[in-house]
Amino acid sequence: MSEHLLHAALNAAERGWHVFPLRPGTKRPALHGTASCPGTGECASGHRKWEQRATTDPDRIRTAWSRAPFNVGIATGPSGLVVIDLDVPKDKGSSDAPCGATTFAALCERAGRAVPTTYRVRTASGGEHLYFTAPTGTRLTNTARTVGELVDTRAWGGYVVAAGSTTPTGPYEALCGPETAPLPSWLQSILRPAPKPSQAPSVAVAGQSRRYADVALTAETRNVATAQLGAREAALFRAARALGRFVAWGDLPRDVVEQALQEAGEMAGLTAAECRSTLRSALNWSIAHNTRRRDAA
Repeated sequence: MSEHLLHAALNAAERGWHVFPLRPGTKRPALHGTASCPGTGECASGHRKWEQRATTDPDRIRTAWSRAPFNVGIATGPSGLVVIDLDVPKDKGSSDAPCGATTFAALCERAGRAVPTTYRVRTASGGEHLYFTAPTGTRLTNTARTVGELVDTRAWGGYVVAAGSTTPTGPYEALCGPETAPLPSWLQSILRPAPKPSQAPSVAVAGQSRRYADVALTAETRNVATAQLGAREAALFRAARALGRFVAWGDLPRDVVEQALQEAGEMAGLTAAECRSTLRSALNWSIAHNTRRRDAA
């Protein structure tokens, strides 16, 4: 047992964060998987995964960490957390490649906001984890490159390695900000799942489907053009994600969507470069996640 790691687990639990053991020196869960589940104890009524078994109970934590020097995993969903993962380029020889922290700072600046002050952890690779309390009433899940390149998020279905843990690459260290700030509303807008399309178009004829897409294009373009300072980029991102599904389904040409939203974004006060960057990433994500026809969705 490592007293240092036990203290790290107990410290996280005192904050209300649900922890579970990671294999010593790694980022991988130390709990058994589905195939090797004994069907006893906590799994007597069915296999329980790491997210379900993560706990804040100090007695359970002491028992678990008495068995080995486990690293500490924090299940972000049950802990009520959204963690922004600011990674570093894998190819450290490429000096002109921006890191996740640089990308995130630029996004904050374009949104008219400062980089939030909150609890943060330096990761073993040299990146950062920014911890935020999750909004009530919205179940956010993990994202990859939705916010920006080398900027991922961990929420329901995800976990992060807690400060105090160590891997062969290096330690995870708390940097600053003892308090965990609420997730900013403009970030919520970007991370909120895109609304599911109405069921009506799934049974409509092709002409009706196209008219529905045209109405959506008009509405989303208006929302972007009238967005207020500080919410413009989030509005553009959200509109592109919403309209991307119509591009994937063949109801709207991509160039038509890009041109309409580009003009609306510039009308709202964004630069042409900001609009192009946001549209490219948002449309790529939406099209990739809506490749099936609406009939199969």
